[in-house]
Amino acid sequence: MTVTGEHRPIRSPVDDGGARRTAAGRVLAVLDAFGPAHRTLTLSEISRRAGLTLPTAHRLVRELLTWGALERDDAGRYSVGLRLLELSALAPRGLGLRDAAFPYLEDLHQTTLGNVHLGVRDGLEVVYIEAIRARVRKPVDSHVGDRWPMHATGTGLVLLAHADRELQEQVLSSPLTRFSPLTVVDPDELRRRLALVRKTGVAVARGQITVPDIVVAVPVLGRRGEVAAAISVVVEADDARPRELAAVLTEASRSISASLTA
Repeated sequence: MTVTGEHRPIRSPVDDGGARRTAAGRVLAVLDAFGPAHRTLTLSEISRRAGLTLPTAHRLVRELLTWGALERDDAGRYSVGLRLLELSALAPRGLGLRDAAFPYLEDLHQTTLGNVHLGVRDGLEVVYIEAIRARVRKPVDSHVGDRWPMHATGTGLVLLAHADRELQEQVLSSPLTRFSPLTVVDPDELRRRLALVRKTGVAVARGQITVPDIVVAVPVLGRRGEVAAAISVVVEADDARPRELAAVLTEASRSISASLTA
């Protein structure tokens, strides 16, 4: 089963407050039209998803093509360009973490034969800044840049458990998406799970997005001892040994944290 992390609403040309968007806002709306479930788009799809008229979308897309933020294939569909990848690699929060974590994530991938993720919190969501996919019978579609609501992923549960109480309540009081029959969307149950994550230092989530899978996740500490990120391994539930996964994840986390503070 393949699931993608697309949760953005289609925007209208007018902001919620009634003020028409700026030129910069319209450019950002074009870029924001793309997502994990919409990696390539036609011009009309961009126009609709960005909430722009077709002539405006055409003009902005042409400018973004010239600059390198978008690319166009032979079929006339558009995708995000390499220029944005160059810029994203400069993000300080992602750059240092990815460099420090990648050797240990590779080791995790080889040891567990599962999908391995490195995630950070962005607002009320978790964003993967590194992802290594496994060759399994039913792979989960996960990529760098994917974003998910925190209640439904192992990395998200870890980051939410260590967030401040106000942010936790903001997440738990918002509508919680159900991705599978096992997705926990009851706020009281989630509060209990978050307390257990804080107590044990490990999040274990079974079938929250795809039923055949289980995810185990642990926090990564930053220079000041704060939870800077989370790492996780996703494997098929039938093959899972959560305690063993937690042990190798914790060892990797300690190594990554040590690299960040070196």
